[in-house]
Amino acid sequence: MTPDDAKKVINAAEGQMSKAIDHLENELRVIRAGKANPSMLSGIMVDYYGTMTPLAQVASVGSPDARTISIQPWEKKMIDPIERAIMAANLGFNPQNNGETVRIMVPPLTEERRKDLVKQVKHEGENARVSIRNARRDALEEIKKMQKNGLAEDVAKDAETKVQKVTDTYNKKVDEHLEKKEKEIMTV
Repeated sequence: MTPDDAKKVINAAEGQMSKAIDHLENELRVIRAGKANPSMLSGIMVDYYGTMTPLAQVASVGSPDARTISIQPWEKKMIDPIERAIMAANLGFNPQNNGETVRIMVPPLTEERRKDLVKQVKHEGENARVSIRNARRDALEEIKKMQKNGLAEDVAKDAETKVQKVTDTYNKKVDEHLEKKEKEIMTV
């Protein structure tokens, strides 16, 4: 066992932690903060001739102003399936169509709804922290196995210290993302 093997374990753990942050960013992007944002509809799947297809692949989604999301389907006959998909997604939106486009008016958030969204944000943050802790645990277990198989004790201790530093860095990133999103949600 060499110090390079320990480095590989640390890099693998960092990769897992990075994925946890990426996942957190994607989840936070979907949580609306009162402003219209096309990414709010990113998870919506539309029935496109019998195939479930992402909304962005059957229509152009934009936000002409802070309170409106505009959806311009590539084909006019897709308006009804798009409306049904938005209703089925249960995002609290009421789509309206004028025969050519689907418009969604994003209602302003109530204080109660803002608090619920903050709870949801904190929940997503906790999920990210759990993933980071799991990556740390796996890395530390791997280093201990390597130590039993001949890795020098001082190299193992250094590796464990580095894993903890990486963990602290990623936990700090989670805190920064949560703080930013909470501020965004609570700003009226």
